[in-house]
Amino acid sequence: MQHGLFWLIYFTLNTLRWGSYFEDYSYSFQSNLVEFFVHILLVYFNLYFLLPRLIPNKYLEYIFILLVSILTMTLARIMFTYEYVTTDVFPESERSKNSIFDINYITAAFIGEIYVIGFTTAIKITIDYAKNLRKTKELEKQSLKTELSLLKTQLQPHFFFNTLNNVYSLTLEKSDQAPETVVKLSEFMSYIIYQGNKKRVSLLDEVKYIQNYIDLERLRFGDRVEVKFSISGRIEGFKIPPLLLLQFVENSFKHGTSYELGKVKLYLNLEVKGDWLIFTTHNKKRIETEDCKKKGIGLKNTTRRLKLLYESNYDLHIDENETDYTITLKIPL
Repeated sequence: MQHGLFWLIYFTLNTLRWGSYFEDYSYSFQSNLVEFFVHILLVYFNLYFLLPRLIPNKYLEYIFILLVSILTMTLARIMFTYEYVTTDVFPESERSKNSIFDINYITAAFIGEIYVIGFTTAIKITIDYAKNLRKTKELEKQSLKTELSLLKTQLQPHFFFNTLNNVYSLTLEKSDQAPETVVKLSEFMSYIIYQGNKKRVSLLDEVKYIQNYIDLERLRFGDRVEVKFSISGRIEGFKIPPLLLLQFVENSFKHGTSYELGKVKLYLNLEVKGDWLIFTTHNKKRIETEDCKKKGIGLKNTTRRLKLLYESNYDLHIDENETDYTITLKIPL
C-alpha cells in the first residue's frame, strides 16, 4: 500500500513536471510509463537484493554490479522509448537529429536513474534506521524490566532471611513478643507479595511498610535500640517504586546495632520538598571485622536499581567516617 502510494505520487509529479517542460503531457505520460518500469526494477533489485547481500562487507562489488545494472537498464529504457514512444529520443537537447545512443542522452538518462536509486535508498535506510531504533529501545526497555524484576527477587529473600532470623531469636528466648512478630512478619510478606511486583506504589504505603519493619526490629532489640523516624512534607498522593527505601533502613539496622556499640540511636528522616523526596539514614558504625567487610547484595542491588529507574536523575550520597555512617537519597516524585 505504501509502496504503491509512493510510486503513484512520484509518477504523477514526474509526468506533470516533464509535461509542463515539453508542453506535451501525452508524451510525458508515455515516456514516464517506460521509465517507471525501469525505475521499479532497478529500485527493488537494489533495495531487496543487492543491499542485503553485499552491504556492508562488499562495497566494491556492490558499486560495480549496481552501475552495470543501471547502465543496462538505461540502454533498455532508451530502446523501449524509441520503439514505443518517440523517435525523438532526446528532445531536451534541442538538436534536430539525435542518435538513439547519443552519449549526452545516455549520460542524462544514467544520471536520472542514479538519482532515483539514491533517493529511494535514502528513504529505505531512514525507515530501517527508525525501525531498528524503535526495536532497540523496546529491547532495552524489556531488558530493564527483566533486570529490575531480578533485582527485586534478589532483595526480597534478603529481607525475609533477616526477618526470619529475628523471629528465630525470639522463639529461642521464648519471648512473649514472638506472636506479635509473626503477625508483623505476615503483614511484611503480604506487602512484598501484593505490592512488590507493581511498578509504583503509594508513598504512604511504603512509609507504613518501613514503619512495620522498624516495629519488627524493635521487638528484636528492645530498649537497646532507639529509632527516630521523622517525616516532613506531604506524603499523600505521591508514588515511588516499591521496596526502594527499605534497603537503606535495613542497612542502618544491620550495621548500626552491633552489641559492642551498646545502646544506640538510629535516625531516619523522610522529607518531601516540591517534587523531590529526600530520605536520610544515620547510624553509628560498628568495629569492622573481616566478616563485616564483606558487602552484602542489598545495597549494591539497590544502587543498581536506582540507575535503572532514574538513570542520572537522582542523587545518592554516602558520608562515613570512623564512627558514623550517613546515607542521603534524593529522587524525583
